[in-house]
Amino acid sequence: MLFMQLDQGAVVRKETGRDTPRIIRFIIGNPLIMMEMAKHVPDAGSYAPVTVLVDERADGVHLSYDRVASFLAAYGNRDALQVAEDLDEKVETLLREAAAV
Repeated sequence: MLFMQLDQGAVVRKETGRDTPRIIRFIIGNPLIMMEMAKHVPDAGSYAPVTVLVDERADGVHLSYDRVASFLAAYGNRDALQVAEDLDEKVETLLREAAAV
């Protein structure tokens, strides 16, 4: 589910007056997955929905994603961490498939 789309490149383009860079931040996720993590670690709401950054550079389009499991590991809750690891796998699969198109 797309929650929000932010054109972060617009700020830079406004300053430079150029057509580049093109940088879009997508806030995406599944509320049910976030709810499952937050049941175990309420702070999980700070990391879900997730952010995917898509930016166009001279060498091509880049996709960036910070793994939720890396954020939740510090809380020491195995149940929340398992949900986060499953989420990371789903997002990374989606990004790989999108990049292959």
